[in-house]
Amino acid sequence: MPAATRVPRQRYPCHLACMSSSDRLLTPRAASQRRDFLKQLGAAALTMRLPVNTEQPASALHTSVIPVSGERVPRVGLGTWQGFDAGTNASRRAELQECLRTFLAGGGTVIDTSPMYGSSERVLGDLLAAEPLRDRAWLATKVWTTGAKAGVDQMEESLRLLRRERIPLMQIHNLVDWRTHWRTLRTWKDDGRIRYAGITHYQNTSIADVEQVLRAERVDTVQLNLSLDEPDAVRLLPLCQERGVAFIANRPFGGGGALGRVRGKPLPPWCAELGITSWAQYMLKWILSYEAVTVAIPGTGNARHVADNLAAARGPIPDAAMRTRMTTHWRSL
Repeated sequence: MPAATRVPRQRYPCHLACMSSSDRLLTPRAASQRRDFLKQLGAAALTMRLPVNTEQPASALHTSVIPVSGERVPRVGLGTWQGFDAGTNASRRAELQECLRTFLAGGGTVIDTSPMYGSSERVLGDLLAAEPLRDRAWLATKVWTTGAKAGVDQMEESLRLLRRERIPLMQIHNLVDWRTHWRTLRTWKDDGRIRYAGITHYQNTSIADVEQVLRAERVDTVQLNLSLDEPDAVRLLPLCQERGVAFIANRPFGGGGALGRVRGKPLPPWCAELGITSWAQYMLKWILSYEAVTVAIPGTGNARHVADNLAAARGPIPDAAMRTRMTTHWRSL
């Protein structure tokens, strides 16, 4: 569990009762009267009721280690598919700015996007440029084309849209022409353009193909669907641990259909043991119960949903027995 943040106690300045350099410009009696007045003022400051900020900072998010480097990242991130494809819509962009600010202020860092996601890269880059906390963002995007030159051109365009010279993670989307792009990603990693090179897939029927790549190459990260409705990728988690691969859980709500199915249904009372207050947290904590999962990236453009999702990375994490209980209850719904 992360350590609680210590808040320093307020101290009042001692110079209120001390002679200032201006005292030397006064007569001895005037200087003495001035010092007496300042002493009384200091005493009053100690006894008066000052306004207190009662809003407590949010507790730190649970983090996980990226095996290849030891870098730690918060275990709940933000996906941008559909939600950030806002184009030039000013009102929608304003909502997304609030969403992004809530995410970063709440301790989130990992943001995943792709050139496949419409205008998401451009919108994300524009919003981050206006965000005071933009340096906290840990960005991941993808290459999704064929051919070496086309791949480089697409990656360069992604960096331009994101307004970054380098980013932490570049991924080969859906294994498209992966052998060609893998050579490029290794070069970019050696040159410091990226810190990590990864692969992704959104189809569970391709998990076997992903497994072959994980066994053949030194992959830093893999992104696959993982949820209570789509648990197929669980079988790759031991391999990821064995090979030192960070696992990114995509579609943690099964594309949103799972949330619709439980809308209006009460949580089981034992969820209180885990601090779970929503079905979204239920689903995310189930995913985080797997130690090999580095980060889950629920997609949303709603600030309230962002705050709710981040809460899943705080408080108790289910153990194996509780995970089984959660699975059994889910299947009964």
